[in-house]
Parts: sequence; C-alpha cells; structure tokens
Amino acid sequence: MNHSPNENKTLQSGLAQLNLTISAEKQAQLISYLKLLQKWNKAYNLTAITDFEKMIAYHLLDSLSVASYLTGNNIVDVGSGAGLPGIPLAIYFPEKQFTLIDSIGKKTRFIMQAVRELGLSNVCVVNARAEEYQTKNGFDTMIARAVASVEVLVIISKHLLEPNGQLMLMKSDASQEKISLPHQIIELKVPGVDTSRSLIII
Repeated sequence: MNHSPNENKTLQSGLAQLNLTISAEKQAQLISYLKLLQKWNKAYNLTAITDFEKMIAYHLLDSLSVASYLTGNNIVDVGSGAGLPGIPLAIYFPEKQFTLIDSIGKKTRFIMQAVRELGLSNVCVVNARAEEYQTKNGFDTMIARAVASVEVLVIISKHLLEPNGQLMLMKSDASQEKISLPHQIIELKVPGVDTSRSLIII
C-alpha cells in the first residue's frame, strides 16, 4: 500500500513531538488503519472527522499520546468505537494484549475487519456492554477515551480490573469531572489537536 510522503510527514513529525520512536512498518500500519477507517466511514459513519491530516492528529496521535503512561500487559479498551485508542496502541505495543469492547455491532465489525487486514494478533474484539462483560482474569489496565463520566467508568472498572489494576481515562476537560478516588491528572499536548487533552490515572 503506497502512502503519500505528506501523510507520513504529518505522522512522523507528530510522533517525534510525542517522543515516540516507531518503525516504518508500524507507521505504514497506522496509516493503513486510517485508510480503512475512511473507507468504512462512508457507509458506517464511525467518525465525524473525515479530513485525513486531522484524522492523523485526532485519532492516531491522540491515541498514542498516552503510550508512555501505559502500564501492564493485558489492557482493555472500553467503548472503543472505531478502535481508538486500542488499535494504534496495539500497533505500537505488539507485545501487549488488547481487548477492545464496544456495544455497537457496526463498530466492532469494523474493528474486527481492521484487525484482520492489519494482521494484529494481539487484539481481541468483543461486541458487548462493558458493564456485562465477564472476564476470568482481571485486566492490568482499563483505558477509555471520551467515554462516559469518571464515576460510571470507575464502576465498570470494578469487575474488569484486577485488584491493583490501573484506570486510564482520556478526557478533553478533566476539571469537569468528580473524582473521589486518589488520582493523577496529566495534561497532554497532542500535536495538531488544538483543544486541551488530559489523562486521568486512577
């Protein structure tokens, strides 16, 4: 699959600003994922952002902006939507296992197709409500991007995470959230994204 040098430039400069080093092969995978998203979006309406350069910033770089904070080897992405941040993180961390959960069938169908086409052996896709998903062993980390309030996600995390698991919530404005548990808020600077982005770690 040939990608225009421009697309790769936007991705490369963004990755450099995030201090992430990533092979050319993985960069090509990330771009292929967006191409697929663009193609499916016409019929499935998976993302409101259709401009490719913007998709690089708002989907890929935004998802990868939390890479240096991600701990654990068994990660669940709740309300994954079109596979964000799970797919970009799974490409970046081939050694970690990712489970992507979404309750909307057309979204999980797209993610399954993307996983197949990109040959990602470290991703499992689940079409279910996260509240109802049963797991034998708890996950090390639960991540959620722009999904539900912190209170709701904390409740969901209780049956998904192992006892000392970590909850990572990607939000545009952390100051609006009521958080009763000990937590840390990290302000993220995402190249090409002009709104504020925060990561809440519980």
